[in-house]
Amino acid sequence: MTEKPQRTILHADMDAFYASVEQRDDPELRGKPVIVAGLGRRGVVSAASYEARKFGVRSAMPTAQARERCPHGEFVRGRMHVYAEVSGQIRAIFGEFTPLVEPLSLDEAFLDVTGCQALFGDGKSIAQRLRARVLEETELTISVGVATSKFVAKVASDCNKPDGLTMVAPGTEVEFLGALPIARLWGVGPRQQHRLKQLGYQNIADLQAMETLMGENLGEHFYTLCRGIDERTVESEREIKSISHEVTFERDLTSREKCHQVILDLSAQVGRRLRKHELLGQVIRLKVRDPDFTTRSRQKKLTAATCDDGLIYRTVIELFSKVRETMAPVRLLGVAAAELQEEGAQRQGGLFDAVDQESGKSAEIMKAMDCIRDRFGEDSIRHGLS
Repeated sequence: MTEKPQRTILHADMDAFYASVEQRDDPELRGKPVIVAGLGRRGVVSAASYEARKFGVRSAMPTAQARERCPHGEFVRGRMHVYAEVSGQIRAIFGEFTPLVEPLSLDEAFLDVTGCQALFGDGKSIAQRLRARVLEETELTISVGVATSKFVAKVASDCNKPDGLTMVAPGTEVEFLGALPIARLWGVGPRQQHRLKQLGYQNIADLQAMETLMGENLGEHFYTLCRGIDERTVESEREIKSISHEVTFERDLTSREKCHQVILDLSAQVGRRLRKHELLGQVIRLKVRDPDFTTRSRQKKLTAATCDDGLIYRTVIELFSKVRETMAPVRLLGVAAAELQEEGAQRQGGLFDAVDQESGKSAEIMKAMDCIRDRFGEDSIRHGLS
């Protein structure tokens, strides 16, 4: 029996992508703390340059708080159409090295280069060539982690930012992860970190002997990740089986209305990605995580596939009401569409379809909203709760 070849996975992550594009395109911004953000009353930070991060500014922070921390910063409204164009250039470069590219967002992706090494050399050589090509083509820097799994590659890419390359050789995963703080593990939020530190756990090495400290399921999760065990494959866009968005909150949500607003935003993001890839989803899923890491998932199969934000939202709210009959704190919310099919399939009527003869209006409205977001940023236009 032939053993499977040792995988070589790259995680490529642009450095402060949106802010770096702004600094590239406007020489007067170079070397200054640049903050790409929504500039309205409820705006949030999309990206912060490394100069701005020194003042504690980070993505997802309210713009008002970012102004308090960095009053002399250069606040810039995002140009999503430009970022998408540059992202397309970068994706094309990735495709020069392997067809197995799994985009995570506009500025990061996993690449499986296991079968490409006869053409381009080992993982390190490929990462070096990729970084050089991105710099040459876009004048931007990118950090890359190289490992045998997606999780370790992602952790590695963040170790020497900006403009870094980190190799984790096969067999050294436990040693590499052991020296890192526990915050580097997926699923360990501020509360969990505090609890672990109270128990004397400071870094991943302290956790590598732990299996059942926080429950059977969570213990197994830590047990595998602490050792760099991650069997997930890199899925190219042609192979995507579902489209999802989720968010983990720094502070647990305790208001049903706030949960509904987040679900609305997540539903819009899922619908937008479906339309971008000309796909429809027939199964809609909800994911809810409690503060103790208990995770609940619910799903519903629609009578016809859809990419309508409103229909996705209403379906998820129905599922959420079953998970949270009585409101309790929420640590994470996620929305997904599965059982995908080509856009030519029959669409289900949507949120804005008042009568059959106007059934095309929903698609036109969402197309217009997509264009506005492409040009002015994700926060430029949003659905409102009725």
